[in-house]
Amino acid sequence: MAEPLHIVLAQLNPTVGDLAGNRDKLLALHTDSAGADLILAPELFVSGYPPEDLVLRPGFHTAVRAVVDDLARATVRGPAILVGAPWADGATVRNAALLLDGGRIAATQYKHDLPNYGVFDEKRVFAAGPVPQAIAFRGRKLGLLICEDMWTPEPAAALRAAGAELLVVINASPFNAGKQSERLGAAQARVRETGLAMVYVNQFGGQDEIVFDGNSFALNADGSVALRLPAFKSATATALLAGGVIATGDIAPPLDDLDALYLALVTGLRDYIGKNGFQGVLIGFSGGIDSALTGAIAVDALGAANVHCVMMPSQFTSQESLDDAAACAGALGVAYDVIPIGAPTAAFERALAGSFKGRAADVTEENLQARARGIILMALSNKFGHLVLSTGNKSELAVGYATLYGDMVGAFNVLKDVYKTTVYRLAGWRNAHVPAGALGPATAVIPANILVREPTAELRANQKDSDTLPPYDQLDPILEGLVEQELPFEQIVAQGFPPAIVARVESMLYASEYKRRQSAPGVRVTRRYFGEDRRYPITNRFREGRRG
Repeated sequence: MAEPLHIVLAQLNPTVGDLAGNRDKLLALHTDSAGADLILAPELFVSGYPPEDLVLRPGFHTAVRAVVDDLARATVRGPAILVGAPWADGATVRNAALLLDGGRIAATQYKHDLPNYGVFDEKRVFAAGPVPQAIAFRGRKLGLLICEDMWTPEPAAALRAAGAELLVVINASPFNAGKQSERLGAAQARVRETGLAMVYVNQFGGQDEIVFDGNSFALNADGSVALRLPAFKSATATALLAGGVIATGDIAPPLDDLDALYLALVTGLRDYIGKNGFQGVLIGFSGGIDSALTGAIAVDALGAANVHCVMMPSQFTSQESLDDAAACAGALGVAYDVIPIGAPTAAFERALAGSFKGRAADVTEENLQARARGIILMALSNKFGHLVLSTGNKSELAVGYATLYGDMVGAFNVLKDVYKTTVYRLAGWRNAHVPAGALGPATAVIPANILVREPTAELRANQKDSDTLPPYDQLDPILEGLVEQELPFEQIVAQGFPPAIVARVESMLYASEYKRRQSAPGVRVTRRYFGEDRRYPITNRFREGRRG
């Protein structure tokens, strides 16, 4: 019988393009894992995932090979390393897994099934590899699958037929709501089909708009979980394989939906700021739910010292909003300023008075207020170096309930992929829980009044969101049908929504595409993020809800 294998699952957080930094993380783990046989690093770990058009640059491949050579040399002693890297052979570039052992590249395997949907665009830059074959390793045959190769039965079946004794899966599998259970379900299907145990390592961390949750695990052939790493943190664990069975180790409990969603938002913001070297964030604080939750996430991600909030009241700002914004800033412990916009707004109105002569005030004057606030935020950002966070949610972006160059000002939007009703649920959840690793207060941070007030932009007297939009508990399910599920108009109406309201929401959704194209990037947490997941034309006259 072959000797037991000690396999280290390296759930690490790479940075795209930081080849030396990614290498050093793996070398440090190699030094600390002297008793192991094999270290598994995530898909394309050397380059970081997704490298996008970096893989079209010859100099990038030269640098990747130099890093792989460094890693290979480290395996003269100690454990082998199985690591992902973009691998060029002349003009052909493939998504590769490299087995480094004995100071050399002992085996190379290429990803067979290249995903080309949602945020994945691998067929554009990579060539597909052949059906995977088993790899010999220290008296064993390993069945290696690279991320997407695990999601269908055929590659695993081919490995079983080729004599594989263990399924080894390296991944850069992004988070979205519900993804954790789907991923585990697909893996359990593969082990039951093949009768082989599996070790599965996933990347952790934020990369631009994408968040990777980790959640690495090991399964036995009956589908039982032998070990699981915690979600949303860098972590390692050693799987012991003996006689085809993986010994039971630590099994981190799964996160509930809101816990996972909140940590995804924290991770996405923290890594966007940290990996890009920005110096803290600036948030326009209105006293409303969106800016309050954005502030809470920012403090949990970055610490209160790195968050600056600014209330910019107008003549329409209520005392209630002033009190709620100040109370929330105090609970979060952030720097907080009040800069009234009455004077700059009046200056704009005076400058435009001649051009506007004879025309009644309308939404134009409302937008002037929003844009005055945007100018103030960008001036503060320029002066002090803080990155402005816009605070709009997915419901507002979907229907265009936002002002270009006003409340849409900002370089990053934490709530871009979060519907308004979920914003309220997350705020309530944060008041009742302290997220793992949070840097914010271990108390409720969003005043109770913010959770119960009717939403309002306060751009005119007695304004409410419901003056313009259907109630959010009606709007959000319609949007989920149109955006997340791509349901036909008639099917959404059949759920009980009035046809006229569904048609109106559909029209607002399509007509607002030009605004969304100019919106800041944000944290992707659903399958249909406004961006690479959902690509609609700006010029588009199609309406299912329009008849006649």
